[in-house]
Amino acid sequence: MVDIQTVSIAIASGSVVLAAIYYILQLRHQITIRKTDLLIRLYSTMSSSEFLDAEWKILSLQVKDYQDYVRQYGSLFSENPMHKALALVASFYELLGNLLLRKLVDIGSVYDVMGSNTPKMLYEKIKPVVLGARRETNEPFAFAGFEYLCDELVRKEPQLRNTWAKTTNTSNEMKKREQRLQPTS
Repeated sequence: MVDIQTVSIAIASGSVVLAAIYYILQLRHQITIRKTDLLIRLYSTMSSSEFLDAEWKILSLQVKDYQDYVRQYGSLFSENPMHKALALVASFYELLGNLLLRKLVDIGSVYDVMGSNTPKMLYEKIKPVVLGARRETNEPFAFAGFEYLCDELVRKEPQLRNTWAKTTNTSNEMKKREQRLQPTS
């Protein structure tokens, strides 16, 4: 026969297990919310007028190498609107690349929100400047996060595009089904 003490121990144990499961689920949910919030804040920065102006300035950059950049705009340590634009854009993508490296954001979310063409085009534009700045400042990892971000986007792009294609096909199939089910008048 089961006594009251055994039943109360079983209920208490079950309650502790349920509380632990609930806590784990809440923790996972909070991590998702924080990552989403981070991406929203990053997107707000990326879509600001100042950032977009800086991106356009970088995309108009026409330099062959670091020396050509210095001839046109002066040393990186001088005051120049191009240096400010370069620092703003490169620092943003540097941060994003480092967050990706540390697994604080995932490549799928970055691709979904920011795409891959713009970061890759921007990095290609500033690559000669970055390589020269690395040599000049003896900082071999300057903007390595930005480079890492672009490398990961290139590496994972086929898989990421497939995900969107599947989602789009599923979405289109659902719309077709809904149209077939609607009564005709």
